[in-house]
Amino acid sequence: MKNKGYKNITHWLLTFSMVFSPLLLQAQEERPLDKYLVQGAGNNPMLKALFTEYLAALEQVPQAGALPDPQVSFAYFLQPVETRVGAQRASFAASQLFPWFGTLEAQERVAAQRAKVRLQAFEEAKLELYRDIRVTYNDLNYLQVATRITEENLEILNSFKELAQVYFETDQAGLSSVLQVEIEEEELRSRLEYLEDSRKPLVTRFEQLLNTDLQEPISFPDSLWEEELLLEKETIYSTLLAQNPRLEQLRQEAQVYENQVEVAKKMGLPSFTVGGSYTSIAARSGIELPDNGQDAVIFPQVGVRVPIYRKKYKAMQKEAQLEKEAVGLRRENLENQLLTELEEEYRDLLNARRQVALYKRLSSLAEEAFSLLQTEFSTGRNSFEEVLRMERQLLNYRLELAEARTSLNNQVYTINYLMGSDYETENR
Repeated sequence: MKNKGYKNITHWLLTFSMVFSPLLLQAQEERPLDKYLVQGAGNNPMLKALFTEYLAALEQVPQAGALPDPQVSFAYFLQPVETRVGAQRASFAASQLFPWFGTLEAQERVAAQRAKVRLQAFEEAKLELYRDIRVTYNDLNYLQVATRITEENLEILNSFKELAQVYFETDQAGLSSVLQVEIEEEELRSRLEYLEDSRKPLVTRFEQLLNTDLQEPISFPDSLWEEELLLEKETIYSTLLAQNPRLEQLRQEAQVYENQVEVAKKMGLPSFTVGGSYTSIAARSGIELPDNGQDAVIFPQVGVRVPIYRKKYKAMQKEAQLEKEAVGLRRENLENQLLTELEEEYRDLLNARRQVALYKRLSSLAEEAFSLLQTEFSTGRNSFEEVLRMERQLLNYRLELAEARTSLNNQVYTINYLMGSDYETENR
């Protein structure tokens, strides 16, 4: 393949593989998160470095497939060599080495395969970056939702506090009711401070992932969404083994050494030299000869390089075969690690699903119970402490539901990352 062709490929990859992904093309800015994914892919210095390394590796392909430089020599005789047709004054020679048939193509394949290894390293880093951006954004969204829920409960407590003071002043309730509300308020204010403190390091991490200082507040959807992983467990396993970039990188690396074996074999075969020479001859004076002073041209001159030291080339083949075997073993070990990690992530995904369903039910029941307790309290059929206890329980259930949704989404992001996929559902 010509160098111009590689330039076209790199331009296409730089535009579509680095900046855009299938996810982003499908989403078309439907969610606030998408613009941050685009921004992170375009700004991240590690992605740029890995892609630049890939471009540099592509430049090695035409180098590997090029013929050795020709050899040119010139000789000037300080003392001319007399011949029958005159004195030799100077000579020129040029030669070109030609490796065995297919050697250059095999070397090109090795270089191209090494470039593919670099490309897979870039793909792995890109998917990891997308996963980290999504997880960090999801955690920030949880903090915002948790803050809003806590603030809403503070407003409820404030109304309870006013009611408790009225009841206390009218001798319908003791001072303890007022104090309990104040204690609850202090706990919620402390929780709000913690949520705000937790947000600052997450924003810093988010800015680092995007490699920018955000000038505007981070935009979030109105509520926490729930990601779905529609694939069955067996399909997830097979997809991981087929698409994971780290596994694919090792497969490409094994192919490098397989091609290197072919290069070593061809290097052990003869190579040929084709050339010619030109000798400048001065005419002899005082003598008439048919070829007097005629320059000598010899073309072609043919030579053969015979690789007789076979141990060297056998060792090169053996080295490449052992390297390929080592890569295969590393890939097998990585497969085991990834499958174990996936098993754990899938377990956590199932648990997150159960937690979401559980706290949806509990929140619904707690809301209904809280409403009934308020009605009963207003008619004097229930104590203020019971209403306050249910309010606290409802708050905890709502926060637990938000946390379970966050965990669910993060598990989906991690499993997609392990599968080497940018897939996300449109279910929000």
